[in-house]
Amino acid sequence: MINISDIMQTNDMIDSQHLDIRTITMGISLRDCCDPDINKCCKKIYDKIVSYAQNLVSVAQEIELELGIPIVNKRISVTPVSIIAESCETDDYVPIAKALDEAAKKCGVNFIGGFSALVHKGYTKGDRNLIVSIPEALRQTERVCASVNVASTKSGINMDAVRQMGEIIKETAELTKDSDGIGCAKLVVFANAVEDNPFMAGAFHGVGEAECVVNVGVSGPGVVYHALQSVKNESFDVVAETIKKTAFRITRMGQIVAQEASKRLGVQFGIVDLSLAPTPAKGDSVARILEEIGLEHCGTHGTTAALAMLNDAVKKGGVMASSHVGGLSGAFIPVSEDEGMIESVRTGALSIDKLEAMTCVCSVGLDMIAVPGDTSAATISAIIADECAIGVVNTKTTAVRVIPACGKKVGDEVEYGGLLGSAPVMPVNGYSSEVFVSRGGRIPAPMHSLKN
Repeated sequence: MINISDIMQTNDMIDSQHLDIRTITMGISLRDCCDPDINKCCKKIYDKIVSYAQNLVSVAQEIELELGIPIVNKRISVTPVSIIAESCETDDYVPIAKALDEAAKKCGVNFIGGFSALVHKGYTKGDRNLIVSIPEALRQTERVCASVNVASTKSGINMDAVRQMGEIIKETAELTKDSDGIGCAKLVVFANAVEDNPFMAGAFHGVGEAECVVNVGVSGPGVVYHALQSVKNESFDVVAETIKKTAFRITRMGQIVAQEASKRLGVQFGIVDLSLAPTPAKGDSVARILEEIGLEHCGTHGTTAALAMLNDAVKKGGVMASSHVGGLSGAFIPVSEDEGMIESVRTGALSIDKLEAMTCVCSVGLDMIAVPGDTSAATISAIIADECAIGVVNTKTTAVRVIPACGKKVGDEVEYGGLLGSAPVMPVNGYSSEVFVSRGGRIPAPMHSLKN
């Protein structure tokens, strides 16, 4: 039985080690909002979101005050809009993005995810319309996040979609260049996307989910870092065990918050995502954990091994502390959102190639990486293809969230503030991938996808 005394043991973690609930995300099904008239569809979407989520922020604030646990973000995810909007007699889905944005503002949440399409095996009309609407939708909205799943272990990689997403990212960067391409910070391309992810920008409410659920994402890089300071020079067995015990305590906190929020909101408890999600604040960095394990700088040789152990230990410790673990559940390595990663890029210790290797063993993928503004769409598509291959072959979720920084070159910086942080512009390989990307078609699924 989980009770308040379990949480009280974490006071020091909260006060001095940056432990928090990173997000409470309410997932809402919009499948009953379809309508041929896009204006009616938008109204149904707005009304349904507000009816379910109008108390989300106030309930989260009550829990914060009563338990003394910071809940940093309150968010909403919805059914992939390409599915809902396909019923509409229009090819412009921007009005739906604006309806989502207005609903998010009305409910007081910071982000709403689900302006999404699932095209890992091919397109429908709704998928095509949504994808071409993404750049303008992200330009005209403040809180809407978009995602596209272009690959899966069962189906392979849709290279037509990969090629298109490189172009969409470039267009989004251009349309939002006055704010350092922030539209691209709200756009992620997936392989093996999950249906219950509470983290942005990739959250959407999957078609296999209940009508309405509450998912919670916990975070505690600073807590893990602090715990490892007590086991300096110990063996990896001791390090792994220390991380497991710490992850257990962090996840128990998330479990009690998720259960309480579910009860007060009157909706189903979904999952606890036990990811280590960093912030730009000092003392809240995944990179610093890896350095505490023994690396001079994150990115040097040994980084991938250290990250693999960290990710594994977090999962082993956390899974025993919650009745339902899901989402992404691992260690995130977003460059702009991790002060240790930022420092490693600035010193030259961390490159995109090394980050790609690290994504083989961590949660998600190449995340919040700024690249030169003149990076071609084909190069971005090839980066997506590489990352998808890692996810497809290893049967894991991988993703790409890159930001072509218009007018900027290697060494310049983009600045977003808040949790999105800032990022040095990183170099990419200068050789062309144009012919590779232009082939189109679908890279077949690997042999081990045939498990039936």
